[in-house]
Amino acid sequence: MQLEVFNIAGEKTGRTVELPDQIFQAKPHQHVLYLAVKQYLAAQRQGTHKTKARNEVKGSTRKLHRQKGTGGSRKGSIRNPLFRGGGTVFGPQPRDYSIKLNKKEKDLARVSALSVKASEQAIRIVEDFSIQPPKTKQFVSVLKALGIDPEWKKVLFVTPEYQESIFLSFRNVPTVNGLAFKDLNAYDILNANYLVFTEQAARLFQQAAEPVPAE
Repeated sequence: MQLEVFNIAGEKTGRTVELPDQIFQAKPHQHVLYLAVKQYLAAQRQGTHKTKARNEVKGSTRKLHRQKGTGGSRKGSIRNPLFRGGGTVFGPQPRDYSIKLNKKEKDLARVSALSVKASEQAIRIVEDFSIQPPKTKQFVSVLKALGIDPEWKKVLFVTPEYQESIFLSFRNVPTVNGLAFKDLNAYDILNANYLVFTEQAARLFQQAAEPVPAE
């Protein structure tokens, strides 16, 4: 799969990048995509929710009145969940929401997500550039030159590694998210309407697709 490389003015440079078919034209695995998204969202939860049971709330444990002869119901403690200020029955307790996903499943989910975006023709490649000093307006103009309006479309911008000037330039744009190549994940890919790779980042897929030589 070959894609044109554009400059920051949105013009074709005459260069192309070959994206491996085994990564960008694979058959998407829907269930693994579901698991990857579920794992990502679960990991965002802090799990610090907590309610107090009847043994944790403040209050005396003495019996409120004698068992019989009052005409009222039996009452053992003011901490009873039936009373205002009493304990909570089966309330939420701190827990870990994280879900384990095997490395091969994560890799398959990432490949599936990239293939989905490739089938939607939602991938753009722009030549390597930097913005000094960081300017949000200049970064937005680059996206618009590529035919993407960040006011209406969510964008995932991928660089080969963390580039401070570029990441500072788009951090004020709520619809733009940026990742270094090594941090690519299925959720962020699926959550974006468009993927924009710098030329160097796009060429890293060729290295990722090469088989590891046996020792």
